[in-house]
Amino acid sequence: MAPPLSAALRRHLLLPHLRSPLPPAPNDDGELTSFVRHISQASSAASSPKDALDYLLSSSFRPSPAAPSLLVRALWELRRDPEAAALALRWGDECSATSGAEGTESLPAEAWHLAVWAAGRAGRFDLAWAAVRWMLRRGVLTRRAMVILMERYAAANEVNKAVKTFDAMERFKVEADQTVFYSLLRALCKSKNIEDAEELLLTRKKFFPLTAEGFNIVLDGWCNIFTDVAEVKRVWREMSNCCITPDGTSYTLMVCCFSKVGNLFDTLRLYDEMKKRGWTPGIGVYNSLVYVLTRENCMKDAKNVLSKIADEGLQPDVETYNSIIVPLCESYKLDEARKIMEEMIMKGIIPTISTYHAFLKQEGIDETLQLLKKMKEDGCGPNSDTFLMLIDKFIQLNESGNALRVWNEMRRYDLRPAYVHYMAVIQGLVKHGCVPRALEYYDEMKLNGFASDPILDKEFKTFLLANRDHWRGAGKYNLIPQRAKHFTRRTRMP
Repeated sequence: MAPPLSAALRRHLLLPHLRSPLPPAPNDDGELTSFVRHISQASSAASSPKDALDYLLSSSFRPSPAAPSLLVRALWELRRDPEAAALALRWGDECSATSGAEGTESLPAEAWHLAVWAAGRAGRFDLAWAAVRWMLRRGVLTRRAMVILMERYAAANEVNKAVKTFDAMERFKVEADQTVFYSLLRALCKSKNIEDAEELLLTRKKFFPLTAEGFNIVLDGWCNIFTDVAEVKRVWREMSNCCITPDGTSYTLMVCCFSKVGNLFDTLRLYDEMKKRGWTPGIGVYNSLVYVLTRENCMKDAKNVLSKIADEGLQPDVETYNSIIVPLCESYKLDEARKIMEEMIMKGIIPTISTYHAFLKQEGIDETLQLLKKMKEDGCGPNSDTFLMLIDKFIQLNESGNALRVWNEMRRYDLRPAYVHYMAVIQGLVKHGCVPRALEYYDEMKLNGFASDPILDKEFKTFLLANRDHWRGAGKYNLIPQRAKHFTRRTRMP
């Protein structure tokens, strides 16, 4: 498991720029419900978007321009239906323009951004561009809207279109400065197009001079998206060739990367170099040191670093202790890990779900069930990821019975199995030769509305044909009727 620093760095380098334009938490009041229903009905019933808009404008129900948050919440509810979301945006804008409110300012920027994001997320870039052009005509086009469009192209692996969107910004009277350029690089790196981001960084250096910040975006991609040490070293050398001096973030990324792969020598070397160059290590750097020292069985040195953190005026956090607990658990030193956890709790630091997951990955079934109870008591899960991890673990250990015990525990914690849980159990049972039992769960999965899997369908059909004498051949290839004669049908989930 990677040290927690990687997640913190990605939040710093990527998330502020690649966030989804999330509105406030939806409030299921009557007005919102009526608004969404009205939009959905008009969108599905009308023959064209223009007819749908005319119908809405002629109706007695109108969104209130005095409450623009209603439109934002409605757009969030409609985010999976881009056509309905685009219709809601146009309707809200038309109502705002004719209401006597002050110009277009009554329609919040979040509404425009959310409509662009929802359309791009669904691959409806025609609707996304329509929203952008409408913003331009209304005089409210923002850089953020263009950045969202670039991000969605990058997420769809449409690198050229993402770059063309950036190049088109000037035509849309939006400044394409270095901040926007770096947003494009971040979007490309997040979508694993790191080589394209680096090429763009170098080929556009006449317009956007090379800086440590720009290289840090590429470094972050190789450190945290792929964790490719060879590429990380190459980019580090490229920085030197371009006469770019690494900054504190550069060193932090490098320390984190080498720590993740257990390279103790280079981690310590870069830490020393960082301090010699006058950069002050943050808590994330010390967490990485603690992680790699513990992983490489240097517990005494790891504890010395833990003491040094306080001397530097920093406070160890839960990620610091997780950086010790995780590698200890990975090395099956569970007793030592428990002592560290007790020490953490004694200092008033509350374990996170990651802390418990580190133990759960190594414990047997009885200890696992006890830990799940403790997690519940501490208000720290378990969640659906916890159970998916446990099902996968016991399947890999060829302990299908224990995997099914974990499955049954999910309902005790008020969790409904998702598609991934069903597939993990079914594929695991098939792998270990429990095909009849797998058929039982496959039946339940489909009864609860999840799509069938063509590969499993073929595998089950082959099994039934090969065992037609045993199954007495009721029907040809209809899986559920053949099973129904030999299994008690599982109850559909409420």
